[in-house]
Amino acid sequence: MKRRTLLATAVTAAMSSAAAVRSEQTATPVRLGVLLYSNPKADSQVESLRAGLAAVGYAEGRNLVIDYRSAEGKPERLAELAADLVESKPNVLVLLGGDVAIAAVNATRSIPIVFTSSADPVQLRFVASLARPGANVTGVSFLLDELAAKRMELFKQAAPAISRLAVIYNPDHVDNELRKAEEATRRLGIELHPFEVRGNADFDRAFAGAATAGVDSMFVISSRLIVRNIDLIVRYADANRLPLAGGWGAWAQQGALLSYGPNVDEMVRRAAGYIDRIVKGAKPQDLPVQQPTTFELVLNRRTATRLGLTLSPSLLSRADVVIE
Repeated sequence: MKRRTLLATAVTAAMSSAAAVRSEQTATPVRLGVLLYSNPKADSQVESLRAGLAAVGYAEGRNLVIDYRSAEGKPERLAELAADLVESKPNVLVLLGGDVAIAAVNATRSIPIVFTSSADPVQLRFVASLARPGANVTGVSFLLDELAAKRMELFKQAAPAISRLAVIYNPDHVDNELRKAEEATRRLGIELHPFEVRGNADFDRAFAGAATAGVDSMFVISSRLIVRNIDLIVRYADANRLPLAGGWGAWAQQGALLSYGPNVDEMVRRAAGYIDRIVKGAKPQDLPVQQPTTFELVLNRRTATRLGLTLSPSLLSRADVVIE
């Protein structure tokens, strides 16, 4: 009798398991419409998004379909591609980048939108406020106003003699970092020289201006344009023996003296968590825009040595990564 009971229990469990598998296989998969400035191979956020979705139980070919639209670096295509994605009626529209969201956030008032942005979503009017986004839009922001000032303070600790600083920034990237950097340089006794770049052709002019100003250091305010030109900026700083500080992006790994900013991969994975919550019934307007809470200080001791700088033990002890 006991053996028959055990056998019946095993058969029931097997049938339940098989039914669950069949149910998962036949269930309508979640459809995401993802709009990209470049394309899935070139955009590093795509892999982070996939990893974040996998962590909350989604896999392409099983319960997830991702429909990409790629502008291939042509921003004038973004609005049309966003409209095309809306026509495909995804469960969630995913916008990777503030510049992408600018073109796409007005494409629909009904389909939920999750964005990632290094620009200020409130100033760009994606959302009413960070705490109460409103409408059908929420996401994650890489910005925190205090970041630029803190990065400047760390830069001064790493290179105490700097006094004439070139700041390379894109004025079309809406944020408060330049203003916060200016406030910090006044406190630190550093003379700030800002140089605008709006396109690839502007970098040579900015570098020429920095040379004319006689700067002794460089600081970059990250945006898509700036990050896409990491190699160019690092090469210029290295050739002219200028200590360079960067924010999000692989600045220190590429040869800058330091970088200090959020872990972008982690932030994109958080966006995947919001996608999951919306699929399960949450409303975007009830999900506050997330800001970074942890930051990584990366120091390049090889670059410091090449510049004749000695990084203090106290600064080294605070670093998350030291490149030897």
